[in-house]
Amino acid sequence: MKRLPTIRIGIASRKEIQERTLAIAKGDYTPQKDEPKVWFTSMKSLAEVLSEDNRALLRVIREQHPESIGELAELTGRAPSNVSRTLKTMSRYGFVTTERVSRNVRPVAKVQDFEIRAA
Repeated sequence: MKRLPTIRIGIASRKEIQERTLAIAKGDYTPQKDEPKVWFTSMKSLAEVLSEDNRALLRVIREQHPESIGELAELTGRAPSNVSRTLKTMSRYGFVTTERVSRNVRPVAKVQDFEIRAA
């Protein structure tokens, strides 16, 4: 089984994230290869997205490759609407993606592990 990448996550204030983004956009700053790609404004907001239940959901996606959100909901014992909402949130951060396969939407994990950097 192919090993998925580790994603680096940074914790910084909203102001620091905005200043960094503007510096990158202006060309004043070039991010280093090993810098975080995803940013959160607090450990609390990160913990909400990467809760124990949500990490378990990612694990099921990686290991069992469900063919639909409904199948993933059955495998995890969660309501399909809850799974769908969680997948949308996780996809905003690049942790998962979804692929339309005929009439189904198949979840696909994009990361294996997380490396968190906080000042």
